[in-house]
Amino acid sequence: MLLSPLTFSYAKGTVDPSGGRDLWLSLEQRIQFMKWSDILSGLGLIFFGWRSLTPNRPISLWICCFIGIWLSIAPVLFWSPTAAGYLNNTLIGMLVISLTILIPGMPNMIMYMKMGSEIPPGWSYNPSSWPQRWIMIVLAFAGWGVSRYLGAFQLGYIDHAWDPFFGEGTRQVLNSKMSHSLFISDGAMGALAYTFEFLMGFMGSPSRWRTMPWMVAVFGILVIPLGLVHIFLVISQPVMVGAWCTFCLLAAAIMLPMIPLEADEVVAMFQHMKQAKKRGDNLWEVFWKGGKPFEMNKDERSPTLMQFPQMPGKVYKASIWGMSFPWTLTVSTLIGLALMFAPGLLGFDIQATPSDIFHLSGALIVVVSVICMGEVLRFGRYLNILLGLVVAVGPWLVNSENLMLNIIGTLAGLLVAALAMPRGPKTENYGFWDKYVK
Repeated sequence: MLLSPLTFSYAKGTVDPSGGRDLWLSLEQRIQFMKWSDILSGLGLIFFGWRSLTPNRPISLWICCFIGIWLSIAPVLFWSPTAAGYLNNTLIGMLVISLTILIPGMPNMIMYMKMGSEIPPGWSYNPSSWPQRWIMIVLAFAGWGVSRYLGAFQLGYIDHAWDPFFGEGTRQVLNSKMSHSLFISDGAMGALAYTFEFLMGFMGSPSRWRTMPWMVAVFGILVIPLGLVHIFLVISQPVMVGAWCTFCLLAAAIMLPMIPLEADEVVAMFQHMKQAKKRGDNLWEVFWKGGKPFEMNKDERSPTLMQFPQMPGKVYKASIWGMSFPWTLTVSTLIGLALMFAPGLLGFDIQATPSDIFHLSGALIVVVSVICMGEVLRFGRYLNILLGLVVAVGPWLVNSENLMLNIIGTLAGLLVAALAMPRGPKTENYGFWDKYVK
């Protein structure tokens, strides 16, 4: 990193972001900020890397880790003027994080990890097992690839954003006022978030719901609330921009199943914290150091990832324990998809208010239905009742002249509302959370 500004001149072959976007930094500032960021980061890695060669210096290792995080953020924040700077920073940033806290393990974390249960008390499976995390890692990597492509266009490293279905839709979305309202590239920001999700999938032992509550909480924040924000921004595109973006939809589709897949681990962590509070433990210490276990058990149900080549089906099934697919939610998902694209397919004005109701409500029905396939979030399906009524009544209230569209909305909306009533199967046990699976 120290030699990067000499190896890759950030002042030669510079590019401007797509769509004539106004940046918060001038070109000269972008060049200088990237140069000094690399130099200072390189010096920091040399010094604290040297200090960390001596055992039991976790602070130096964590500082190196945060330098790696900064290197991943800097080219996005400073709108790296060259693709070489972006590539160099993001790849070295990931390597630094991996070499400080992933490959060697968390610094001194073994001192805090108490021996105990691998399966949460009252649960029928381990939500932190490697099969459960494997699918999250794969999804995060796929999302990283898609978002990196979108970010490369916005940052100006490529001249064209290909869209197989909506023609110029991707360019319209990525260069829209909604996108330009952010001071950084939303595509590159998505790639940054997926980078951290991918790396955090490897962090911790198969008991991390108990031994590392802080890490599960951070991972849950990245996946659930920030994932929902990402999805809502994507589904608002036809309303705010008047166009669809295939790869934006693909990124949202990758993020969507990650939410129910991660929710069970967050619930298990929350259960451990609640039990620790009831026992009178110091919650601050439990949050950062895990605390004492409540049971002693072994996870004898989860297959190992080494079995994947011989038994891919078994490992895949273990990766989606905690999710079930009731026919009611499956049909609601299909109806939601149909509502999203119905105005365009039927030849109606996709920028009219009734079409906006179809776009937004249909997308939200899909989001709610897929998320509630996670059994710990099954109670959220009742939101589909409200969304169904909006689709059934909304087009009539805005004085739509498209009678056929109104009738389609009424039938589809009432059907979605009715399908939200049955709970569907409950295939696993979730300790104290069982009473909320209803």
